[in-house]
Formats: sequence, C-alpha cells, structure tokens
Amino acid sequence: MANHILANRSFRWAMISATYMFTIIHAYLLILWFKIADTIAWTDSIIHIVSLALICVAVCLSLSHYRPVKGKIAFLLIYCSVLTFMWTGCCYWLINELFQVPYYQHFTYFAIPVRFILGWLIVTGIGVKTLSWYDMEDKQQELARKEETERMAREAELFKLRQQLQPHFLFNSLNSINALIALRPQQAREMVLKLSDFLRGTLKREDQQWILLPEEIQYLQLYLDIEKVRFGHRLSTDTTMEDSAKSMKMPPMLLQPVVENAIKFGLYDTTDAITIAISAWESDDMLHIQVQNPFDPEMQAPAGTGFGLTSIHRRLYLLFGRQDLLETNANGNIFTTLIKVPQLYDKSSNN
Repeated sequence: MANHILANRSFRWAMISATYMFTIIHAYLLILWFKIADTIAWTDSIIHIVSLALICVAVCLSLSHYRPVKGKIAFLLIYCSVLTFMWTGCCYWLINELFQVPYYQHFTYFAIPVRFILGWLIVTGIGVKTLSWYDMEDKQQELARKEETERMAREAELFKLRQQLQPHFLFNSLNSINALIALRPQQAREMVLKLSDFLRGTLKREDQQWILLPEEIQYLQLYLDIEKVRFGHRLSTDTTMEDSAKSMKMPPMLLQPVVENAIKFGLYDTTDAITIAISAWESDDMLHIQVQNPFDPEMQAPAGTGFGLTSIHRRLYLLFGRQDLLETNANGNIFTTLIKVPQLYDKSSNN
C-alpha cells in the first residue's frame, strides 16, 4: 500500500490553508456582494467550505484503500459527482433549517448549480491529485522492488562466481598433486600442506567484498607457492606496487584467474622458465593492475574451461556496470592483461 497522501506535510498544510482562505473569501463575498447578514454569511461559509474540505479528505482516504485497476478516471468522475451532489443537498437543507430568511433562502436556491459546479471541480481536482500521487507512489515502490531484485540477483551471481573459483582452482591443484605423487612424493606432501593453508585463508575472507591490494598480492603468493612446488625454478614472479596503490582496494581473488591463465599459457607443454610480471599503480582514482607473461604464439592453447578471464570480466561488470575494465593484448610473445578497479566503495569499511 502506498503511503497516504495526508501523511505528506506540505499537502496537509495546503489543505488547511486553502480551507481557511476560502472560508474568509466566501463569507466576505456573501456580505459585500450579496448583502447577506454577517452571522448568516459566516455560518454559510463555514458549513460549505469546512464540509467541502472534509469531503476532499474523504476522497483521499477512500482512494488510499480502493483504486480500480481499469477505468480509474470514469470511477473518479462518478464518485466525485455523487459526493458533490450529497454535499450540495446536505448543505442546502442544513442552512435553510438554521435560517428561515426568505431572501437568503431564495439566494441559496438559485446558488445550487454554481455551488455544485465549483464543489465538483474542487473535489474532482483533489481526486485527480490523489490518484496521481498514489500512482507515483506505486511506480516508485515497483521501481524499488525491481532494483532490490536486481541487486539481489547481482549479489547472488557474484557469490556464485566466487564459489566457482575455488573448485576450479582446487581441481587443478589436485591434478598437480596427483602428478607429483608418483614422481616426487615429498613435494606432493608439501603441496598438500600449502593447499590447506591457502584454502584456510580463503575461508577467512569469504564474506569480504573489498580487500587492500597488498592483501590480494599476499593471497596470490600462497597460490604461487603451490604452483612453484609443481614447476620449481621454471616459475618466477616479479611484483611491483606504487606506494599510492598500496592503500587502494579491490574485490578479493581477482588476480588468481589471471595468473593461473598466465601459467597455463606460459608453462604448459614447454620446459622453458618464465617470469610473470605483476605491476600496480594508481591513476584517476582507479587502481590499475597489469599482469604480463611470455607465451608461444604458435603453440595451440591448452584445453580449459574458459572460466578465468570470463569470470573477471563478469565480476567487474556486475560491480561497476562497465565493460571496459578488463583489457588483454598480445604483442609478440608477451601477453598482457590489464585490470582497472574504480575506487567507488565506502572507504570507511573493509567489507
């Protein structure tokens, strides 16, 4: 149910002021123009104007409880006509019972059409205003419900993407452990321990929406330690961060799919050593993170789920509503991934 129009303070004051003003104008018009006695004029004015104001209040109250879905205007016209007819008849009967003055009774009889038309215009105007108010309130509530539904859908999809990341990485790690068990069992045990630490750290930040860049790099290092058990000296990283970027925040677990992608394209099906370069800087109140890795442009891409970069692009779009926050570029044998993170979060909160 929409908020009642009478709860609007401005509308209430407008109704009270209009009633007061029209009561005075109506009384002085009767006194000065039609030469009606003061007592009769003021009584007539109070009865007509105050009762008309009450009719308008009744229209506001009734329309707050019942508004037809179809034929609103026709319903409103008929409803206001009936109320105005009742108001005109009741006021005419009451003032004639109170004042048995022939001249005044003659005046009130011939004034019935004019009073009916003016009263109908006022009551109908209030009814139209009330209907438009409630229609606006309904649209605002419908829009709020739609926005809330969309927000919940975005949060659910973001949560799903974050939940998908761990099984994706876990399956790859288990495959790596399986490959090491027979050949290098000691390293397989070491990798299991590191994987346990990594997953334990993941659970601690499950509810975090934003983390500082150094925390993300530290978290990424746990992942790299796991991969270095498998690839040994063939995998190395070079990380640089500007001081201004260290205080900036980003969604957690955003870099892991990029680095995983770099390892897949740089180390799979080759015995060469590679260095993954990670750099971060601040520009225009936006965090820029660049990941570069060598790859063989002539080598066929390894089979995979295609989850990595797609998930990053989707997460950034859901968070910021922009399609330009993830850029990729291949120049020679260097593949570059650039992530831009606008700093639009509440900086007073870490969650």
